[in-house]
Amino acid sequence: MHSMAALVASAGCTRVGARVVGLSTARHASSAPARVPAARRLRSGVTMVAPSFTKEEQFVCPDESPMTLTRFFIQQASQQLDEEHVQDLQNLMASIQMACKKIASLVSRAGITNLTGYEASGSINVQGEEQKKLDVLSNDVLKHALKWRGGKLGIIASEEEDEPIMVDELASGNYIAVFDPLDGSSNIDAGIATGTIFGIFAESAGCLASDREAKINQEELTCLQNVLQPGSNLVASGYCMYSSSTMMVLTTGSGVQGFTLDPQIGEFVLTHPSITIPSRGKIYSVNEANEPAWDPVLRSYIKSLKDGSNASGMTYSSRYIGSMVADVHRTLMYGGLFAYPGDKKNENGKLRLLYECSPMSFLVEQAGGIATTGRERVLDVIPSSVHQRVPLVLGSPEDVQELLDKYYEASL
Repeated sequence: MHSMAALVASAGCTRVGARVVGLSTARHASSAPARVPAARRLRSGVTMVAPSFTKEEQFVCPDESPMTLTRFFIQQASQQLDEEHVQDLQNLMASIQMACKKIASLVSRAGITNLTGYEASGSINVQGEEQKKLDVLSNDVLKHALKWRGGKLGIIASEEEDEPIMVDELASGNYIAVFDPLDGSSNIDAGIATGTIFGIFAESAGCLASDREAKINQEELTCLQNVLQPGSNLVASGYCMYSSSTMMVLTTGSGVQGFTLDPQIGEFVLTHPSITIPSRGKIYSVNEANEPAWDPVLRSYIKSLKDGSNASGMTYSSRYIGSMVADVHRTLMYGGLFAYPGDKKNENGKLRLLYECSPMSFLVEQAGGIATTGRERVLDVIPSSVHQRVPLVLGSPEDVQELLDKYYEASL
């Protein structure tokens, strides 16, 4: 005789609630024949109290399995002629989602496991920023995940690495992964939303790499330089946000999909299909403490949003978290604009082109939005270095276009 847990598992149901208090019904089915068909009743898609558990414990049995991220890519592969290409991306996304699950767990338990604060060594990254404990750990998690299951991955570039890392020869291949392992890490100690940003480029043929510790030759140096590609070359990008829920939003160049991590099954489930940014919003997101150092055009435009003298005639609200992933996610959901402009102190702003601005801009454009430096389309900018910074304004097409029109008028 199977246990109740086994029967429930065979029915494809999920147990929620209190602990198991006994399996006497399953063990002595002959004394309670009416209870035996319980597992069959569970298949009907209802939520009910299992007879051999406490009344607080229930089983949730969906009528059909959810669309997980893995299933999503399997379906994509079956619908496209270039099935091998999609399968390669599926392998990379399997690595990324595995890393994001691990990072989500680390972030949620950071205060308990003493992962808040800065590295004891006082280590500084290439940007001159003091590294948080979770910055370093998240970077290691992503590197190891991509090396382990990347399959077709050749090169990795990260905010926390001075230079791109060449994956060992046996695992190298056709793609380049770029990422900010933990955006908004300065907010961790306050429990504010953080996230991982990632982008995937196609790699030039023949870029097999030697051990990263070895001195590289000119051919390998050329391969490393292949990392410096414009965002228009991205084949996939997205972010994973660690907040009240863990959510992954991504694009492979044909629309934007949002997946939420279901802790009961440990999988990312499609919850926001075909995300489209509103044509205009009512929220602007920018650090107004820097307003005195902005250029006159941006200063005038933000003022028009606050007093309602903009083209829409609406008065906008200000929302700024200080975590790019969280601010862009809200902008994607509700519309409006997010900006980290250049100013007198930082002419090119503070956001990095290759692994922050380009992946986010690709995503926003795929959702119907606009992303610009104020002078040109972000996706057209060719990086001159791995950690190059650029100004950024992205969001609803009407909101961003209104700002671009003002820049154009000022240039006449």
